Amino acid sequence: QVQLVESGGGLVQPGGSLRLSCAASRSIFSFYAMGWYRQAPGKQRELVAGITTGGSTFYADSVKGRFTISRDNAKLMVYLQMNSLKPEDTAVYYCNPYDYRKVPYNYWGQGTQVTVSS
Repeated sequence: QVQLVESGGGLVQPGGSLRLSCAASRSIFSFYAMGWYRQAPGKQRELVAGITTGGSTFYADSVKGRFTISRDNAKLMVYLQMNSLKPEDTAVYYCNPYDYRKVPYNYWGQGTQVTVSS
């Protein structure tokens, strides 16, 4: 079991930036990868970025070149730097580990709201 607490969301104008943080209650090194997911109103939750224990990264096409995921295993933290934000990035963002098939574990936290609007 692991508790995950997301923070850093907020209201930002289009083109702006935010940095999301995810704090874990215990070591995340045992998981294949940590991911950032998002869920917009009326839509399914989607994986937008992931990073393996070895540092390999994955990005959804919709965020490539704009988002950067990173992790600090010693501090039990995972980050998502989001630049050039668009209104369609508006969603609740969650961090959660997933396995080698990209199947997420069920350790969902409360998430953090990101709203991109002028």
